[in-house]
Amino acid sequence: MHYQILFVVFLVFATMAPLQALAILFATSLFIQNLGDAATCSDCFVHSRAAYYPNSDEQGSDTGRCGFGTFGATINDGDVSAVSDLYRDGLGCGACYQVRCTNSNYCSDKGVTVVITDHGGGHQTDFILSRRAFGRMAQTTDAAASLFALGVVDIEYRRISCSYPNKNITIKIDENSNYPNYLAFVIWYQQGKKDITAVQLCETQNFVCKLLDRSYGAVWTTTSPPSGPLSLRMLFSDEDGEETWVVPLNNIPGNWKPGETYDSGVQVNV
Repeated sequence: MHYQILFVVFLVFATMAPLQALAILFATSLFIQNLGDAATCSDCFVHSRAAYYPNSDEQGSDTGRCGFGTFGATINDGDVSAVSDLYRDGLGCGACYQVRCTNSNYCSDKGVTVVITDHGGGHQTDFILSRRAFGRMAQTTDAAASLFALGVVDIEYRRISCSYPNKNITIKIDENSNYPNYLAFVIWYQQGKKDITAVQLCETQNFVCKLLDRSYGAVWTTTSPPSGPLSLRMLFSDEDGEETWVVPLNNIPGNWKPGETYDSGVQVNV
């Protein structure tokens, strides 16, 4: 498209005075730059709709499709959400979004920051918020009651960096793990706005690494895991294709146990 615009401008140049041609060239360059900025704007808001969990308490669900368990109901003080397309086969689990409704009579300019912990959709919505998060989009308590009465509202959203002050990335061993034959875990407290697109599990003795499978949601699994203390390698990727490998300082102990959590010793903001 940009080349087509330049070609048309070139044809116009042939019939114009030099100063006029220079002015048109400058305006065209600004127009093309704005087109590029609009196409790559990662901070722009997207319009959609949002509902809320009708039968939930204030917080989220502890059976969410991301596999976070009770952590998925309470993380971010319960300001969590299920999503439809943004779930991305589990890749979107743990991502953070600023969500604000657009009715100026009820809605605040700031909206609410939510963490994705579940998959779901309906009524042409991208987000199904916890009751707590849905109400926090409102200006006042009375306005929140009006939002709940509406049930489904127009919103705009954008992805933002997650922030967990004083927290390192934490590995939670899934309760369905079976030492030493089957290992499954989820990754908690991931800061930034990149996705974890691959995870390797490495022996610390000879550093032989094994690529893990994403079982569902944010659950990474492997059969016949390596023995002894285990080192992780996590690949962080963004929408522009930039990739960064992160290696935690702390290892998963060789005698890991289902249900246990292990502090990685590192945090990211990539």
